[in-house]
Amino acid sequence: MITLLNSLLDITFFGVKLIDVCGLAEMLTRFALNSVFVFAIINFFYYPRSNRRDYYFAFVMLSVSIFMMIYLMDGSKIKIGAALGLFAVFGIIRYRTESVPIREMTYLFFVVAISVINGMSAKLSVAELLAANLLFVLVVAVAESNLFVKRVGCKYVRYDNIKLITPEKNAELIADLKERTGLDVLRVEVGSIDFMNDTALIKMYYTSKSTGENDADTMPKMPKKYEES
Repeated sequence: MITLLNSLLDITFFGVKLIDVCGLAEMLTRFALNSVFVFAIINFFYYPRSNRRDYYFAFVMLSVSIFMMIYLMDGSKIKIGAALGLFAVFGIIRYRTESVPIREMTYLFFVVAISVINGMSAKLSVAELLAANLLFVLVVAVAESNLFVKRVGCKYVRYDNIKLITPEKNAELIADLKERTGLDVLRVEVGSIDFMNDTALIKMYYTSKSTGENDADTMPKMPKKYEES
């Protein structure tokens, strides 16, 4: 058995080994490391707030593709050129494609960066790669938390007490909205005023406890498809 294994290890095709145990082990280790951290970022930070399965699929496929492409390239200069080219391409896509939200595009850059680092850093030890990936996760965790910046929601309100919409009564207006809505209103902006019906359109900003991007707490007004004609 050992003799057969040694024979397989010695077989070559056009000067290339049939089995390179060390190379295979390194590739699988780096791929596993990359997959664990990319899945952690997508599953625990991106997906719970967005629930976008299409972007989830895109991030996973992109991560695998970029890692394999960068890792299997020969020569550090080629790898660096490919990495910079990828960032340039996605930068162009971001500024020419209006349908991709800024949050999704940021996570896209993040996934590309992690995959490039894990696939390109051949001279780094596993401990150094672990530290780099942990830093990525830590940054995402802090950025997605309310530690430094409060999560603010907004709603449009058709307000019926226009006596309070004057600038000098702003504090009373906020207090009235807090009492009537039960929300922690931070500030308001007065829009159009209808003196015939004694109403005004007010944009109300408040501290949001929502953890999602697609729920009603973050919708500023009723979607058009639900509005009565």
